[in-house]
Amino acid sequence: MSADEFLLGIALTVVLAVGCQILASRLHIPALILLLPAGFTAGALTDVVQPDKLAPQNFPSIVSLSVAVILYDAGLGLELRHLKGRTRSVVARLLLLGVLITWAAVLAVGPVLFSVPVAVALMLGVILVVSGPTVVGPLLEYVRPSEQVRRILVWEGTLVDPVGGILGALVFHSILVGGFQVGKGFHVGEFLLSAVVGVAGGLVGAALLWLALGALRLGETLGTLAQLAVVVAVSAGCDVLRDDTGLIAAIVAGLAVANLRGLDMPARRPFFETLVQLIIGLLFVSISASVAPSAVRPVLLPAVGLIALLVLVVRPLVAYLSTARTGLDGGERAFIGWMAPRGIVAASTASAFAGSLDEAGLPGSEVILPVTFLVIVGTVLVYALTAVPVAGRLGVSRSARTRPLLVGGEPWAVALGRCLRSAGLDVLMWAGPEEQRERIRGAGLALAPGELLASATAPGAQLEGVSAVFLLTDDDDFNALAAVLVQDSVEEPVHRIGPPADSTGAVAPYTDRDILFGPHLLRRTIAERYGRGARFVLGGPGDEVPAQHDLLFVLHSDGRLTPATGTHTVRPGPGDRSVLLSPSLSS
Repeated sequence: MSADEFLLGIALTVVLAVGCQILASRLHIPALILLLPAGFTAGALTDVVQPDKLAPQNFPSIVSLSVAVILYDAGLGLELRHLKGRTRSVVARLLLLGVLITWAAVLAVGPVLFSVPVAVALMLGVILVVSGPTVVGPLLEYVRPSEQVRRILVWEGTLVDPVGGILGALVFHSILVGGFQVGKGFHVGEFLLSAVVGVAGGLVGAALLWLALGALRLGETLGTLAQLAVVVAVSAGCDVLRDDTGLIAAIVAGLAVANLRGLDMPARRPFFETLVQLIIGLLFVSISASVAPSAVRPVLLPAVGLIALLVLVVRPLVAYLSTARTGLDGGERAFIGWMAPRGIVAASTASAFAGSLDEAGLPGSEVILPVTFLVIVGTVLVYALTAVPVAGRLGVSRSARTRPLLVGGEPWAVALGRCLRSAGLDVLMWAGPEEQRERIRGAGLALAPGELLASATAPGAQLEGVSAVFLLTDDDDFNALAAVLVQDSVEEPVHRIGPPADSTGAVAPYTDRDILFGPHLLRRTIAERYGRGARFVLGGPGDEVPAQHDLLFVLHSDGRLTPATGTHTVRPGPGDRSVLLSPSLSS
C-alpha cells in the first residue's frame, strides 16, 4: 500500500467512525447499527479501508490495547457498593451459566450448521460467549430499565469480556498445540494462571494510578494522560506474559480507581471519554471492513439460525436459571433474558484468532470471522429494535415522568419542592447545612443521602433514579461548578439558578448564562419575592398563564418537567400544567 493510499484509508476510517456516531445521535439509535454496515460497505467498495493492509502485522495487538482502554473506562463505572445481595448473585450466575451454556450450544450446533470440525465450533463458541459494555450500555440508555436491571446487565457485560477473551486465547493455543484435536493442550491451570497474571497486572496499574492521582495530585490533563499511559503499559505487559490477560488487568485497574479512596480522580474526563468513543468507532469500522462479502454469503442462512438459537433459546434459558429464586419479578427476569448483544471483544477475538487458525491449516476456520460478524449485527439489530417495546411490555422501563433533584434548602427552594410534589412528581432534595436538611424533613420531602453529590462526580457514576437536577443553593459558585461536574451523571441537562447581577463570585458570573428561569428571576429576586408573599402555584391542565405570574416549569401530560431558561421559553400545551410564581403581596 502506497503512502497516499495509507493516508486515504486512515482518513476514511476516521470519518466513517465519527460520522456514524454523529448520525446515530441525531437519529436516536445505537451507533453500532450504523458502524458495522458502514465498515462492511467501505471494505467491499474500497481497497484502502482494510486493516490487513493498513496494519498487516500489528492489527491484533492494536485491537488488544484498544479494547483494554475501553474496558478500563467501563471498569470506572463499576462501584463495588452496588454489587451486593441479589445483584452479586445474579451477576455471578449469569457469568458462569452464560459462558457454559452458550459455549455448549454453539459447540453442539456449529458443526451441523456450518459443516466445520468440532475444533472450529469450539473456537466459535468461546468467541460468542462475550457481550460487552460498548453495546449493552448504549442500548440500556435508550431502554431506561429499572436501576437494578441496568446494574446487573452492565456488570455482566463488562466482566464477561475478559473471561471470554482469556478462554478464547487458551482454546486457540490448545487447538494449535493439540493438532486441532479437541481437549488436547487445554488445562484449567492455564486459565487460573492467566487470571492471576491479569489481576496482578491490574493491581500494579492501580498502584501506579494511586501514585499519579493520589500522591502526586496530577490535574485533569496530566491525570488523564497518566491513566492512558498506565492502562496501555500494564495491558501490554500482561499480554506479553500471557495472551489476553491485559483485558483483566484493564478492568481491575478501572475498578480500583473507581472504588479506592484517596484518589484525586478528575471529575470530568472529556479527552478520555472522547478517545474511548473514537476507539470504539475505529474498531468496529475496521473489523467489519475486513469481512469480505464473498465470505458472508455461504454462511448467511446458517448464521440466522444460530442467531435465533442464541436469542430465543440460549439467553432466555441462561436468564431463567440465573435469576431463579433471587427475588426479581417476572418482568425483570424476562428482560434480562432479552438482552445479550455481542460487541467489540467478540469481533476482536474473532479477527485475531481466525486468521491464525486459517494460516495454520485448520479446515473451516475461514467461517469464524464472517459468522461472528453476522451474529454481532444480528443480535444488535434484534435487541436495538425490540428492547424498548419489550421493556415497556414487561413493565421494567422507568417512567418518562421526571424525578427532579432540588439542591438547596432555603425556604423558597423547599416551597418549590412541595409545589412540584403536589403535581405528582417524586421530588428528592439535598442540602449541606443541617438546618436546611431539617427544613426539608419538616416539609415531608425526601432527603438525599449526604454523599450523593460527591459520588455523582466519580467517572461513570449515575445519580440513580434522578432524571433532572436543579441547583438552587445560595452559593452561586457551588451552583456553577456542580452544574458542570454532575452533568454526566443525569439524563437531562443540569440547571442552576442565576447569581445576582452584582455577584462577586469567582466562577458563577463568568459561566454559561443559560440559567434557570432566565435573567429576570435570579436567586436573590425569587428569595425576596417569596419573602414578600409570592408563592409557587400549580396551574390546571391547559390553563393560560395568569397575568403578573411568572412561568417556571411546564409539566407535560406524560409527567415530563420542562423548565424555562434564559434561552428556552416554554409554553403549556393542551393537557399540560404550569408551575408559576405568583406576584408578591406587597407589589
